[in-house]
Amino acid sequence: MQPKESSSEGVVKLRSWAEFKQLAERLKPKAIVYNIEQNGLSPQRELTNLRLILPAGPAYYVLIDSPRGGERLKETGIPLRRDGKGNPYLEEEDVIKFLKEQFKRNDLIICSYWTI
Repeated sequence: MQPKESSSEGVVKLRSWAEFKQLAERLKPKAIVYNIEQNGLSPQRELTNLRLILPAGPAYYVLIDSPRGGERLKETGIPLRRDGKGNPYLEEEDVIKFLKEQFKRNDLIICSYWTI
């Protein structure tokens, strides 16, 4: 599914890592923003999610990646770690390393949502 550039304003939810990566390579944003979300309140939902945000022009393109019965995130394949109690979590360094390896741009700023 390709978002239409002319009608893409506000927040546009993307469905795949391939779509996010293709947009990032085409739009060449100054930054990619990530947020690691922990949800400890719902036993029916995944505890760890990764939100990637691509601020480009009038839109913010967003991909939400979560594990689906495995040891990695479904879309990006970033591995999950386990704490002492066996709970899965993401390390910020793993997210940053993955994004740097994927985009190979020295001028690309990769930052946490909480640091912008």
